[in-house]
Amino acid sequence: MKLQIDKKDLLGIISRAQHIVEKRNTMPVLMNVLLETQDNALRVFATDLEVSLTDDAQCQVLESGKVAVSAKSLFEIIKELPDGMVTLEKKENNWLKISQLKSVFNIVGISPDEYPVFPTFNTTEFTKLDSRVLTEMIEKTIYSVSNDETRYHLNGVFFSKSTEGENVVYRMVATDGHRLSLVDRKSNGSQSQQGMADTQGVIIPRKGLNEIKKILDNVEDSVDMAIEGSQLIVKNSNTILMIRLIEGKYPNYQQLIPQNMKENMVVNREALLSSLKRVSLLSNSKSKGVTLNLAGNRLEISSNNPELGDAKEEIEVDYSGQDMKIGFNAKYILDVLGSMTDEAIQLELNDQLSPGLVRPHKDSSYTCVVMPMRI
Repeated sequence: MKLQIDKKDLLGIISRAQHIVEKRNTMPVLMNVLLETQDNALRVFATDLEVSLTDDAQCQVLESGKVAVSAKSLFEIIKELPDGMVTLEKKENNWLKISQLKSVFNIVGISPDEYPVFPTFNTTEFTKLDSRVLTEMIEKTIYSVSNDETRYHLNGVFFSKSTEGENVVYRMVATDGHRLSLVDRKSNGSQSQQGMADTQGVIIPRKGLNEIKKILDNVEDSVDMAIEGSQLIVKNSNTILMIRLIEGKYPNYQQLIPQNMKENMVVNREALLSSLKRVSLLSNSKSKGVTLNLAGNRLEISSNNPELGDAKEEIEVDYSGQDMKIGFNAKYILDVLGSMTDEAIQLELNDQLSPGLVRPHKDSSYTCVVMPMRI
């Protein structure tokens, strides 16, 4: 294998592959990327067996072939080279020679035959999704994904598609048992009829969602998505991401969303966010517990940690219900507020032992449920 490629193009595809490769040393072969020439392009493969990526960049192929080399070593060398053309050449024993002007690097590779068989797909029917909408949906749910690996079906975001009249509704839900976030987004049916049929829902793993988000950062319009068997395929120009879906049944999340809330408080999001950040500095470092005390148009936020001290702050709110005192994990509320951009938010409550509902004011398409803490 021998080829010449522009440093910027090579760096682009190698950096995208960086995030995919297995960082832990459980299977050393997965710390490599596979480089292969195809027509007048260099194709890069990277996988950790859960998320797989293929990416192409135009190049001048002088000799076709393939080789697998350390993703980290290759990335760090290419990153430090000046702009201009770079020559890659496979040598004996699967070594890779990287040269540019007077710089020459030789890195140890492995036989491409040792690289895992790469997943493939046959579907040609893809659904177009607006990249900004998809990014927003991921940001509004990913923080609620469970880190508990024994409850593997909660280690991802539940994604479904349904049809409502003329519109297609995409939904993402995530929960870790202490909080839940649900977001719905509608798109015009005519744009989205192809590809994904209405689905009972699939569970996309957290790492897969993070990788989708990285691809979306460089996309201005839309990406193509399809579900085939147990994998989700996301495509944008030359970049193809294949994600192995989490098998298992997602819990009935509708049961976790409380209905008919008695009390409703409306508050400026920025004011609540900054106040909570300050007061939680003196909360218990493990539980992050803060107390919300509602009385009239005033909300008092307080925290107490015998080892550090205590804090108290008061902000104005729009509230006319019963006086109420309720405890929450400040981090959970801060995560919710940080995922919103709305000026005002509403907090709906029943009593101090029931979960609270947080939503943007007058917008029910985004719902967050947070379990209370005993005060």
